[in-house]
Amino acid sequence: MGISAFANDSTGVIFSFKTERLNNNEAVFIVHAKIAAGIKLYSTVPGDPDAPASTFSFDSSIHNYLVNGIIETPVAIKEKDPMLGVDVQYLTDSATWKQIFKLSNKDSLYIKGIFSYLEKKGDEYLPFEEKIHFLIPAQETQLSAIDQDDAPINGADKKSLWWIFLTAFGGGLLALLTPCVYSMIPVTVSFFTKRSKTPIEGRKNAIWYAISIILIFTLLGFLITIIFGPSALNKLASNWIANLVFFAVFLIFGISFLGAFDISLPASWSTGVDKKASISSFSGIFFMALTLVVVSFSCTGPIIGNLLVLAAKGNFYGPLMGMFGFSLALALPFALFAFFPSKLSVLGKAGGWLNAIKVTLGFLELALALKFLSNADLSKGWRLLDREIYLSLWIVIFILLGVYLLGKLKFHHDDELPKNDFGVPYLSVTRLFFAIAAFAFSVYLVPGLWGAPLKGVSAFLPPLGTQDYIGNTNVNSAANQNTAQLPAPVKYFERMHVLEPEVVKKFGMITYFDFNEAKAVAKKVHKPLMLDFTGITCVNCRKMEAGVWSNPEVMKRLKEDFVIASLYVDVHDIEIPLQEQYESKALGERIETLGDLNSDIQVTQFGANAQPFYFFINDEGKRLRPEGYGYDPDVQKFIKMLDEVKVAYEKQKAD
Repeated sequence: MGISAFANDSTGVIFSFKTERLNNNEAVFIVHAKIAAGIKLYSTVPGDPDAPASTFSFDSSIHNYLVNGIIETPVAIKEKDPMLGVDVQYLTDSATWKQIFKLSNKDSLYIKGIFSYLEKKGDEYLPFEEKIHFLIPAQETQLSAIDQDDAPINGADKKSLWWIFLTAFGGGLLALLTPCVYSMIPVTVSFFTKRSKTPIEGRKNAIWYAISIILIFTLLGFLITIIFGPSALNKLASNWIANLVFFAVFLIFGISFLGAFDISLPASWSTGVDKKASISSFSGIFFMALTLVVVSFSCTGPIIGNLLVLAAKGNFYGPLMGMFGFSLALALPFALFAFFPSKLSVLGKAGGWLNAIKVTLGFLELALALKFLSNADLSKGWRLLDREIYLSLWIVIFILLGVYLLGKLKFHHDDELPKNDFGVPYLSVTRLFFAIAAFAFSVYLVPGLWGAPLKGVSAFLPPLGTQDYIGNTNVNSAANQNTAQLPAPVKYFERMHVLEPEVVKKFGMITYFDFNEAKAVAKKVHKPLMLDFTGITCVNCRKMEAGVWSNPEVMKRLKEDFVIASLYVDVHDIEIPLQEQYESKALGERIETLGDLNSDIQVTQFGANAQPFYFFINDEGKRLRPEGYGYDPDVQKFIKMLDEVKVAYEKQKAD
């Protein structure tokens, strides 16, 4: 059972909404009103045909699901209104309305409508209106005795809190491999190298650093979700201002690692005596942990997206356990690495190796900084960092890195290369191999200037649509044969087509950027609709497109058997028409942009907030698969899922 309660502009009535499953084929939507003393709330059943009455108006899209009409209890009081001269019916104290829907357990339904009601207070007639936005989610088993908002979504009701913890812990380990988190390791190394003078102090700092990460990730992320809604952290990861801030942070770190200046905390934080010195030290460590958390949001947001949806829907234990497991996995390696500051200090003195590592990481920081700048550029449509410019900068950066590793480029903190027995400077085999890797990577990037897909790094590059010149990239394969032409996309195409994945352009696949347009096309051509909830800044989305969609067997199925809607949740420079804007209770904000609209659709209709996420519906909007399909680079699993969806669609058509 789902439930929500709120007051409205009226000071005399408080409404609450909830749903219940009656059986395998029916559900009931219940509205309860608590009426203040002295208020008469007009019934939905008028006393006379010309008498005023309250009314429910449901959106036409759900009329086919309605069973009979609204059932009102208790029986209304009937009396003649002296001012209107007609018999009216009204309710006092409390009232309940029930609307039954024909809906199987496996189907979900988004209820949209308006409740127009009339209050009488003394001699005043006060009209009010309340918009109804409520989701009846799909479920495999009846939840008549469980509050729907307290039951985990997406099948998590069958999983224990331990399962949530372990899954989130695994997600935290995966997050360590993302560039946002991994690139913060040298900052941690430098910080603890300078701050830890003894092993005991190092252990204290390491423990406090790990605890700080856990506290900040668990509490901050949890509170932001509760206060601002399920898409808050996802919006932070995709917000153009936040990405510019991340760009500036990485740029500053990169320049610092190259030796331009040292990043250090204020002297007052690192000096002092007794308790004052101790408090200052812990404050500095907490600040470093906060820096890690803020910068890593851009990569970790998609991983924890589903946990945050749970938090926003009222189930506090699941996301709390999940966020704790996620942050614990994220903090442990940092703590273990920082547990041995003396070893790092020795490494820093060994022939300047530590500085060589820092400079190398400085070049990597500069390369990664461009990713955040590109995110902001794509989000705002500035076209300042198109694909060929981005690639050119990366090629130059990695060539310079190779030159540095060969000892041909020096910074003022660098030592001379070691000398052999003859007094001649020599290059170690290790540095030579790293230099070869840097040069090889640069050479690998060069064909991208002419439109080569560069699958290995495509997730980090601007889309191919931003490139001015693309060479001949035709592919002779069955998947490249356009066996079923679809109508050309219209809505938002002019702005959005540059964001189309490389694989879409390469194989001539048609995608739509508006949910309703894609749904109409699916109905016209009688094909199932695949909803691809994605984002400009979504790295895993690019990995799925390059590693899974590009498979010939996958592409053949996508082109022949499905209509594809690419719904970007982080495009906020496109305003939807004014008449289509509305207030979202799920997100707690007004839906004004295309990104807001797609995010609200994903949360309210499908109960998810991570990207990439794929949902499949038929041409009537009913789900073909109870659960969505998230990030999973297993090609064969994706093919099997597509085949199952196709069979389910054909079975529904036959029925």
